[in-house]
Amino acid sequence: MGCGKTTVGKLLAAHFSFDFIDLDNHIETEYGKSISKIFETENEVRFRKLETTYLNKISSKDNRVIATGGGTPCYNQNIEFINKNGISVYLKMSSDNLFDRLKNEKNNRPLLKNLSDIDFKKYILEKLIERESYYLQANHIISIENRSVEKIISLLSEKINFISK
Repeated sequence: MGCGKTTVGKLLAAHFSFDFIDLDNHIETEYGKSISKIFETENEVRFRKLETTYLNKISSKDNRVIATGGGTPCYNQNIEFINKNGISVYLKMSSDNLFDRLKNEKNNRPLLKNLSDIDFKKYILEKLIERESYYLQANHIISIENRSVEKIISLLSEKINFISK
């Protein structure tokens, strides 16, 4: 969350002339409810089931870059599914930098909107620790600290071009 998956995903898709899909946006469109509303009126368990269902559906076609939510790889064996059916990338960023990026967006994110800044910082660090074992299963881990989007795309396109040859 907040590392730039959508921005990087769109540019990477354009670089390869692939389609781009943001999984959260796709769920909202197809299910007819915002992610916040799903969390509020249903629950996280229901959301994670929907997430897995839609991930499976949109992964059935080639030549797509899919930006998933930060929790997607951590539930329902999704990281195994992603690695089996495509190339996964972990855009690695420190908790401090994630906090700086997300602090002004807190109210737009269902898991964060009611947290104080101190609790918010703690939440980010806890989530990174909790999820890192899943993230480290990615095919590619790119540290994005102090790197421009252009440099990140360049690094990824080199790695992906190498794999596809």
